[in-house]
Amino acid sequence: MLCAVSFNRYGRLYYLDPGEFRPQVGDRVLVPTDDGPEVAECVWAAQWVGEDTDGFPKLVGLAQEEDLRRDELLRRRKAEAKVAAKRLIREHGLPMKVVAVDHVLGGAEGGGERTMVYFTAPHRVDFRSLVRDLGATLHCRVELRQLSARDSARVQGGIGSCGRDLCCATFLTDFEPVTIRMAKDQDLPLNPLRISGACGRLMCCLKYEHPLYTRFAESAPPVGSRVTTPEGDGRVVAHNVPRDSVTVRLDADGSRCSCSRASVCGPRQAHDEHYNA
Repeated sequence: MLCAVSFNRYGRLYYLDPGEFRPQVGDRVLVPTDDGPEVAECVWAAQWVGEDTDGFPKLVGLAQEEDLRRDELLRRRKAEAKVAAKRLIREHGLPMKVVAVDHVLGGAEGGGERTMVYFTAPHRVDFRSLVRDLGATLHCRVELRQLSARDSARVQGGIGSCGRDLCCATFLTDFEPVTIRMAKDQDLPLNPLRISGACGRLMCCLKYEHPLYTRFAESAPPVGSRVTTPEGDGRVVAHNVPRDSVTVRLDADGSRCSCSRASVCGPRQAHDEHYNA
C-alpha cells in the first residue's frame, strides 16, 4: 500500500508506505526526515498499488496533540526568522532576497535549534555580518544558503504558462538539461517570454515531447520535398507531429490535404518505387 503526503498545501507530494496505519485525506501524519519525524498532511489516502513498495519510507504514525503543538511552534519560529532575516538584510543593504526559511527545534539528533535561510542574489554575497546579527536575534545557529533560479522556483512554487502548478514544485526530482535546440526542433517561437518558465530559464517541459519530434523527423519527409499521397502528387508544406501527419499542397489544384506520415514517408515511397519499377 502507498499514501501521499505534503508538508505544504499544493506542495510537492511524497509517497510513503503506510504500514499498519490507514490515513485518510486530511489526516495529519508523522513523516520520517533527517531531523526526526515531521508533521505532514495526507492528500492521497492509503490504497493498494501494483508496484513494489520496499523502497518507500514508512509512515511513523498519526500526529497526536503534542505533535501538532510542536508543528505549530515550528511554523511560528519559521515566520519569526523570515521577518528577522528580511529586516536585517535591509539594514545591511545586501542585494539578497529571502526565498524560504527552515527551522529545526532543539532535541533532534545532531544538536540544538538551528535556522536555515535560503536566498537568491545576482552574485556572491559576503553575509558574515548578517549571519552574526541574525544568530544574536534568533538565539540559535544560523545557516544561509544561496539558491539558483531553478531551485528558487522549486521552493517558492507557482503557476506555469499552462495554468498548472510548476513541474519542479510538484513532481520533478532532478533538473535535466534543456537547450534552445529543443524549441527549434518543435517549431516553437524563439521568444524568451514564450519558452521561459517562472525561473527565467528554458521551460523544463520542452524536454517532454522532444523525443517524439526527433523520431518523427527521422522518418517523415522534410518540408519542401515532393511526395505522392493517396490524393495525388504534391509538396510537403508542414508537419503535424502530435497527429503523426504531414500537410501536402497538391499539384493538381493547389489545395492542401493532411496525410498520415506512413502514407507519404520516404522509406515507403522508396519501397513502392523499387517494386513497381
